[in-house]
Amino acid sequence: MRILVVGSGGREHALCWAIAASPLVDRLYCAPGNAGIAAEAECVAIAAGDTAGIIHFCRHARIDFVVVGPEAPLVAGLVDALEGEGIAAFGPSAAAAALEGSKAFMKDLCAREHIPTASYRRFRDAATAKAYIALNGAPIVVKADGLAAGKGVVVAASLAEAEAAVDAALAEGRFGAAGAEIVVEECLHGEEASFFALVDGTTALPLVAAQDHKRAHDGDRGPNTGGMGAYSPTPAVTPEIEGAVMERIILPTVRAMRQDGRPFKGVLYAGLMLTEAGPKLLEYNVRFGDPECQALMPRLRSDILPALIAARDGILGQVDLRWLDDVALCVVMAARGYPDNPLRGSEIRGLAAAESAPDVKIFHAGTRREEGRLLADGGRVLGVTALGRDLATARARAYAAIDQIDWPEGFCRRDIGLRRTGSAILPPAVG
Repeated sequence: MRILVVGSGGREHALCWAIAASPLVDRLYCAPGNAGIAAEAECVAIAAGDTAGIIHFCRHARIDFVVVGPEAPLVAGLVDALEGEGIAAFGPSAAAAALEGSKAFMKDLCAREHIPTASYRRFRDAATAKAYIALNGAPIVVKADGLAAGKGVVVAASLAEAEAAVDAALAEGRFGAAGAEIVVEECLHGEEASFFALVDGTTALPLVAAQDHKRAHDGDRGPNTGGMGAYSPTPAVTPEIEGAVMERIILPTVRAMRQDGRPFKGVLYAGLMLTEAGPKLLEYNVRFGDPECQALMPRLRSDILPALIAARDGILGQVDLRWLDDVALCVVMAARGYPDNPLRGSEIRGLAAAESAPDVKIFHAGTRREEGRLLADGGRVLGVTALGRDLATARARAYAAIDQIDWPEGFCRRDIGLRRTGSAILPPAVG
């Protein structure tokens, strides 16, 4: 088969790496890809948002199957456009992608279907939103309704911080159309986890869970980011919790979407808060997580490609995925200034030495090559991933690899996975 992966981040590198190992693949392309993806696939200079360009390439290159990685083209309807041209694609339709494209839509669906989530209100007027916040107090969560590259969520510890978040979205227009409406919701307390399921419109197949680290700096401090590290599996998600998530969250969502005439096909990523009252849904994403995907793919023993095709074809009941018992841990290295104003163009050295250790794989996110040099070309730049028999071993291997990378302009959190290795006690996550 001739396969095209759409995207250029660490998630897409992990997907390309996994798909390239499939015996079904004759030719693998990635649009636009990055410097690391070029080792797994042939990169083509077409932006993920260039629907016409992607369709033209698929016709020219006789592509059999397209895997869409990022959320923006999914929400914009890339899968609809591809399928309309007779090109098979993995990912939800634009109508189904509203689960991530509109937090208000997702929250309303949860309320209607009695899916456990935080209490909330929707607002388009800043004064009304601030009055609601004053009534409920802090901590409280303010979210831009639409896509904001992982930066539209503020967990406000004070009323002043919450009001500033309201003004940023509704008065200053920091997120453009994505912030024209906001969701203000109850701040849940507990352990966060990322839960993934493949969905074929009717059936849902649970994958494995992971734990992400959203804050930019050690100790869960600093601004929210797209994710600074992840590990899988997480002991926080027991078989009992997995069963509860499937019964109370995933399957009711799949049924509701089908009944609403917008059946969901693709991967459903549930951001969870594991509270004393049980798991509650923080948000849905309609694609593999980043950096969670970088921790999931190294643990997968099965061929990923037939599972993706089965989700598109509506035959997930025929799929049985197997996973390594080992733990995978991914540490994101970001460019100085991330998430606000990352420095681009600095040179990265030492990756060959870092990746020469057993059970270490470095997934590229924001990188490019220029005259033989590897340069940072984004906010999150590398995902240093390691496998180990337990979390402590995987963590030690990942940070040993990082210590061999020569990149003074980069930074990473030094506490990914510490809460579970017992090396430190961190404050509880909130969301």
